[in-house]
Amino acid sequence: MALLNDLINLNLSDSTPKIIAEYIWIGGSGMDLRSKARTLPGPVTDPSELPKWNFDGSSTGQAPGEDSEVILYPQAIFKDPFRRGNNILVICDCYTPAGEPIPTNKRYNAAKIFSNPAVSAEVPWYGIEQEYTLLQKDVKWPIGWPIGGYPGPQGPYYCSAGADKAFGRDVVDAHYKACLYAGINISGINGEVMPGQWEFQVGPSVGISAGDEVWAARYILERITETAGVVLSLDPKPIQGDWNGAGAHTNYSTKSMRSDGGYEVILKAIEKLGLKHKEHISAYGEGNERRLTGRHETADINTFKWGVANRGASIRVGRDTEKAGKGYFEDRRPASNMDPYIVTSMIAETTLL
Repeated sequence: MALLNDLINLNLSDSTPKIIAEYIWIGGSGMDLRSKARTLPGPVTDPSELPKWNFDGSSTGQAPGEDSEVILYPQAIFKDPFRRGNNILVICDCYTPAGEPIPTNKRYNAAKIFSNPAVSAEVPWYGIEQEYTLLQKDVKWPIGWPIGGYPGPQGPYYCSAGADKAFGRDVVDAHYKACLYAGINISGINGEVMPGQWEFQVGPSVGISAGDEVWAARYILERITETAGVVLSLDPKPIQGDWNGAGAHTNYSTKSMRSDGGYEVILKAIEKLGLKHKEHISAYGEGNERRLTGRHETADINTFKWGVANRGASIRVGRDTEKAGKGYFEDRRPASNMDPYIVTSMIAETTLL
């Protein structure tokens, strides 16, 4: 094993200028992450310097067998925390050989919205709170829970410390540092209300980069849980009953909201979101109806309401924002399995276009 670790940790720059680029894309379910690696002649700093690549779309549910080639377009680069050195992770999106975005490519439309002058002039900032649950590998039951049984009721676990309360901190901390190393704008972590559930926050990130960073952070987390032998679940309600679900609360502000008089702009934006509640809910993650029940810090899925410091609302405005008369608000509706490209661009489109 020691030899294996030595080889995994080899520093390539000692012997070659070549680097390894791990091309990452979203698979056919819209949630599964796929990746493969290739050798490049030397260090790369910009996605435009990277070659396009392809994969067998019939094996990922993204193309038929008789015309299976899907083309990967490199879009964002992060440092590779696993291979280190000059090696990189590359977030890609998917196209047909003719250059058309395939149906599962949600980044393409998001990038169009974010490049609209009316949107880009407002410099939209996002902070995404990604909740997730760690499961025991063979039984798909949260880590730290007795197999087939339940721990004590919720209360002692949120932001807790101790072997009987906080389960999986090694994975969480490894992920935190790996994301910082990669250049992801990860801004914090915390233990969640349900034991075995955690959260990391990405942001503030501008426009399309919020989606790129969340997907890169999810990929890194998948890789770390793979090594640790636990399973990552982004199910919005992994355990039925009196247990909190998992969301991806999305904090949002525009230049106008962050400027003097911004509170009025925030109220207008919330009004617009209320008018499109149904459309947003339908795009905010699968299985969200199991989570948005009006209990466990959620608003009922069919009801749109906002409030200051209200965690039972669809949209929460912070006390600081109310006091300062400017700032940001939080959309509490997105589920943990939402696509950040869809959610961030949809909020921008509804509030700015």
